[in-house]
Amino acid sequence: MNTHFIEASNNKQNWGKFMLARFEQHEWNRRSEVDQRFMLDGRGWTHQHLLVLDLQTGEGAIFLPGGSAHHDLEKHKVWVCPLFEPFLHWLWAQDTSDLSKLPNYVDLPDAPFLMAGHRRSGKGGES
Repeated sequence: MNTHFIEASNNKQNWGKFMLARFEQHEWNRRSEVDQRFMLDGRGWTHQHLLVLDLQTGEGAIFLPGGSAHHDLEKHKVWVCPLFEPFLHWLWAQDTSDLSKLPNYVDLPDAPFLMAGHRRSGKGGES
């Protein structure tokens, strides 16, 4: 995997630590031992998809950049730090074709301050 780490804050109130990862060619070439299909594109992933991991909580998901951060998190229901959704919203507005061109730090001054991370629950509510 090709990885890139980005830290984020909202005027240094909350601090998010994220890893972005994109599969490399040898991973795209990997076939299933069970059905012989390619492991990644055989499951619907494309070269545009990114694994986004919250390094604080240890959870993340594979996302297609450019979507809706809110919808993406409703779908996956991962436990995230307070800045994950604002960070994802920022990330979807960036060119993610070359992860090395993304900054190592971003300030998200409009992101609300929250005391703790969370996992979305049930049918769309937040917990």
